[in-house]
Amino acid sequence: MTLVIGLTGGIASGKSTVAQMFQQRGITVVDADVIAKEAVEKGMPAYRKITETFGSGVLLETGDIDRKKLGELVFKNEEKRMQLNAIVHPEVRKTMIRERDEAIQAGERFVVLDIPLLYESGLEHLADKVIVVWIPKKLQLERLMKRNSLNEEEALNRIHAQLPLDEKRKKADAVIDNSGRLEDTENQLQRLLEAWSHTEK
Repeated sequence: MTLVIGLTGGIASGKSTVAQMFQQRGITVVDADVIAKEAVEKGMPAYRKITETFGSGVLLETGDIDRKKLGELVFKNEEKRMQLNAIVHPEVRKTMIRERDEAIQAGERFVVLDIPLLYESGLEHLADKVIVVWIPKKLQLERLMKRNSLNEEEALNRIHAQLPLDEKRKKADAVIDNSGRLEDTENQLQRLLEAWSHTEK
């Protein structure tokens, strides 16, 4: 019996670090961000819709989508962000469900759906259990400013574009506190997997 785990968090909360810990244990991770990047490559249906909707101004000279420019455009404008999501999300969902079902058919014990906007997109139903990778907001802001070389206002705009981490942790089946040392995060994950190895969905 495969247990499907939804993995989510907030920007700069360390969700990717936890996803790598799953992979190191040989667990399949279906990554929504990777699929989203592939979905907007030249020749894909979403690429065509994006250029039709946002114009050639969001393209690089190579004809590829300028992710930075598109990001700046949609982070400032709720309506444009919703337009972009309406193009990309259905494509991503289709691929995620296919990859999840392949892991289930292969009889894997766990499969992880790594979805940054799991709650915002209402995708909890795709998983049996949800883990939220959590850190305090002050630390989230510090990490994001440092990681992406953003000023405080730019970083806060990105944080506020998502549901607050404190809200997400209330909805989750399990919370991994990633504000300490890496081995603390690793230990929390290990304990969870051991506990869930013995539960049916």
